[in-house]
Amino acid sequence: MTGSDFPYRFGLYMKDRFIFAQDRVRFVGEQVAAVIARDPKIAKRAASLVKVTYEELEPIFDPMKAVEGAACLLHPDMCECERVPWFFPEPDTNVAHCRKTRKGDVEKGFAEADVVLEDTYTVPRYAHCAIEPHVIVGRQDHSGRLTLWSASQSPHTQRHLFAESLAPLGLTHKDIRVITPYVGGGFGGKAGVTMEIIGAALATAVKGHPVKLRWTREQEFYNTYQRQGVVAELKVGIKNDGTITALEHTLYWDAGAYVEYGANVVNAVGLSATGAYRIPNVRIDSLCIYTNLPPGGPYRGFGYSEFHFGLESHMTRLAQMIGMDPVEFRRKNGIREGDTLAYGAKMNPSGLAEAIDKAAQAIEWGRPTTSDDPTKVIGKGFSLMWKAPAMPPNASSSAFLKFNEDGSLNIAVSGMEIGQGYLTVMAQIAAEVLTVPVEKIRVETPDTDRNPYEWQNVGSHVTWGCGNAVKEAATEARNKIFDLILRTHGFDRSLLYLEDEKVKCRQAPEFALPLRDFVINGIQVEDGTFRGGPIMGTGMFMPEFTSALSDPETSQGGHPNVHYTVGAAGVVLEIDRETGKMRVLTAALAVDVGQAINPDLVNGQITGGLLQGLSTVLYEDMRFDDAGRMLNPNFTDYKIPTAMDIPDETIPIIVEVPQPDGPFGARGVGEHTMIPAAPMIANAIEDALGIRITSMPITAEKVALAIVRNSKRE
Repeated sequence: MTGSDFPYRFGLYMKDRFIFAQDRVRFVGEQVAAVIARDPKIAKRAASLVKVTYEELEPIFDPMKAVEGAACLLHPDMCECERVPWFFPEPDTNVAHCRKTRKGDVEKGFAEADVVLEDTYTVPRYAHCAIEPHVIVGRQDHSGRLTLWSASQSPHTQRHLFAESLAPLGLTHKDIRVITPYVGGGFGGKAGVTMEIIGAALATAVKGHPVKLRWTREQEFYNTYQRQGVVAELKVGIKNDGTITALEHTLYWDAGAYVEYGANVVNAVGLSATGAYRIPNVRIDSLCIYTNLPPGGPYRGFGYSEFHFGLESHMTRLAQMIGMDPVEFRRKNGIREGDTLAYGAKMNPSGLAEAIDKAAQAIEWGRPTTSDDPTKVIGKGFSLMWKAPAMPPNASSSAFLKFNEDGSLNIAVSGMEIGQGYLTVMAQIAAEVLTVPVEKIRVETPDTDRNPYEWQNVGSHVTWGCGNAVKEAATEARNKIFDLILRTHGFDRSLLYLEDEKVKCRQAPEFALPLRDFVINGIQVEDGTFRGGPIMGTGMFMPEFTSALSDPETSQGGHPNVHYTVGAAGVVLEIDRETGKMRVLTAALAVDVGQAINPDLVNGQITGGLLQGLSTVLYEDMRFDDAGRMLNPNFTDYKIPTAMDIPDETIPIIVEVPQPDGPFGARGVGEHTMIPAAPMIANAIEDALGIRITSMPITAEKVALAIVRNSKRE
């Protein structure tokens, strides 16, 4: 099968990608053809017989070169691609989208500043490195029904994209079913659609036969989303008392050959690249740029980790320039409830000040620490972080709940369990409302035929969004229970409550009716007839206060983000002066989660997220040659941490300032915990060695070379 068999575009936010390459190949690894065979050996032999004739074009691998006037256009028809209304491609350029945010008068703000600092920070691409590779099995039966078994973070979104892309084949949403078992890691890499569309398309070519497509580890690196690289030009002005007066932040994102999902990462950053600070005058330009590298897309942190590297490095440098303690500088300028955000909305309640204090205390900020080894030095670094769920304004969640004969519960939702404990938290929310123990609740994994709708398992929003839907479903079931008791026993609903799996009445202490006695079979009344029947509940949630429609030149007038989760982090870092080798002695992160529905899971997120963040700054680095071929698409050459590389001590700190519209006050925390890792390491290195590194990764080699250069200057 080739592109001529499936000349269909797909994309979640911008439909600029084909199932198979059409007239041109835009990155090394892009699929041009597929072979369907009865076993892998035959398939590989047949694939080796496929010959492709290429006419070489001059590639562009640098986003800064891609925006030059003479650069070749990767997508000359870009403006013709269907896209969401809040994307703004720039005609006759390689800029697929530019998010502009303006607030106040930036020039006036810089004129008022006593100190202005300008610098450029660079972050390379990264791989998700989930243990389980991408895999999909598709089968279309002879009735035309297409069923997919997919390792996915977003089964309903996948179904939607399959239906849109394969509509010319006569398929509609009702004809497509996506079933998703437990997923072995995602981190954003299994959101949306990458290789899955190939498995879906190929299944339609051999009706009645299942087609299985499974990526090798090398294909995982090439042919799924990568975290986008960025070049960030940053200019910030402050007064001598530490007040920030203005920020100008221009981010050039290497989005790769297709931006069908990755453009939303760029969009999200363009709205939030001030960080968790009160800044009266803001100018942000976040540019999504086509290059001839593999497509970029969602990765844990959704662009926030990348821009925080430069921003939080900059804030520490500015504080030092005026002789102010970097933590005190952040206390002074940290955003507060009710402050006006860069796009005009108001900041939600948060415990940022508490997080700053607790993180600083955890690493004994202000107290010098020295090593007993004269070849080693110890530095401390500090960073703030914030993040909003990056999602369209109509992203919705729904839930279905039903009782069983023994009073146990089944809950159907379509968020994905990818290791974060989502199913446990949904069970806890229902248990809180209905007093049914968690161990008597089963939460079902997604099947788009049988489970209700969920937008996607991304953005750290499912505890908040789907949690609200589950809470509503449980509340509806509780209301039905109370209505039934009113009908059969005459007790006023306001006097009824649930406790220990029983209905009780404040006016009649002796009344205690077990749920298992009536939630299926109903309640018999005096004439021998029954009232009630199976108790079920449904719930849905959509943040109806949000809007992505705003002035494209300023981003003013809308309300694109539902809320922000904030936090503060600190690190104690030991560095070998001779080798540059670094050892994290202590890493602490305080996060305001609103309400920790499951504190153990939150602590686990903090520990795991910090380690993943430390990995991106200390070890990981995608390398490409001059032809766009990746040099390290394997775990031998692409380094990720082992058990030997974890911090000596990790201190998770939970701060709880409730989110007014969250389930029991909860906010998301999954992505946030890796965001502050890179800047706090860079800040600790400067604290220890007086060396400022402005590019990631910050490897031992890079530190050692910087030490040598610094010693020569001295």
